Amino acid sequence: MLISDKLYGDFEIEKVLEELIKSKPIQRLKGIHQGGASYLVNKNWNVTRYEHSIGVMLLIRKFGGSMEEQIAGLLHDVSHTAFSHVVDFVLDKHHENYHEVIFLSVIKNSEIPSILEKYQYDYKELLMDDTKWTILEQPAPELCADRVDYTIRDMYTYGKISLKEVEKFLENVLMVEGKMCLSNVDAAEWFVTTYYKEVIDFFMHPLNIYGYDQLTKILKVALANNIIKFSDFLREDRELIFKISKSKNGEIQELWHKLQSSLKVIEDEEDFDIHLKNKVRLIDPSIFYQNKLVSASSLSKKIEEMNKNAFQKAKKGTYVKVIQA
Repeated sequence: MLISDKLYGDFEIEKVLEELIKSKPIQRLKGIHQGGASYLVNKNWNVTRYEHSIGVMLLIRKFGGSMEEQIAGLLHDVSHTAFSHVVDFVLDKHHENYHEVIFLSVIKNSEIPSILEKYQYDYKELLMDDTKWTILEQPAPELCADRVDYTIRDMYTYGKISLKEVEKFLENVLMVEGKMCLSNVDAAEWFVTTYYKEVIDFFMHPLNIYGYDQLTKILKVALANNIIKFSDFLREDRELIFKISKSKNGEIQELWHKLQSSLKVIEDEEDFDIHLKNKVRLIDPSIFYQNKLVSASSLSKKIEEMNKNAFQKAKKGTYVKVIQA
């Protein structure tokens, strides 16, 4: 099977990966938008968990990861619910990790274990401990395939970076001790700048914050009135939207209309309607410098300053004023 990706190119993949990609859990991710409520307020903010999952698998492959790690990369997001991280706000989970809590349960109750068994893989050995997969996941603020892919995929799709810039950055990624690092300060400064375009300019964009807040309210009311069940979150975005949009509940219809309306929103700390804090996300890639790994911030004042500003912004959160169109 030939897989084509707009960032990484064409790859001929093995049968086990092909069967997993065609499975229901992976195909469902085509209907799960990575930005949660984002595409409801801006139709161009439309990257899906499917695109990201394929991308992570290919990025691991590109940098020499084993078949086992490629499988883990492909499957790492199968438990994301409809609207992705919006569910964490519905549940008041500030660590934004509900998909991790239910991960093994979703895997176990799908066809994935039987597909893996067919190719002599044990899903428990592959998926119960992701710390063994050092390309796929690393604790922040390090680089990893997951963090790199969602950053450059979103920012490329939304027109903030070019394919040429992506290719140049990837040329400067090294594998040292089984982990992703960078060869020079310039590459680190580019990625840190790009990462904060994602985390601050996109995740914390006032319109995005408004969408998250409004959709969270809608879903809480829908759950409380049995218009949706919690099990519905393991369906696709559009299926929940159908139930919500067809509801006769007046409160939901009013909230849904406001979400669908063309509104102007601005950031205003003094006079605001919404204050929302996202999970603190910082990045400080390791650079292979003088035959050892050192943090980029120790070599770059620019990165040190960007990290300081990002931390302060995350702690403060975003204050949004809604202005009727």
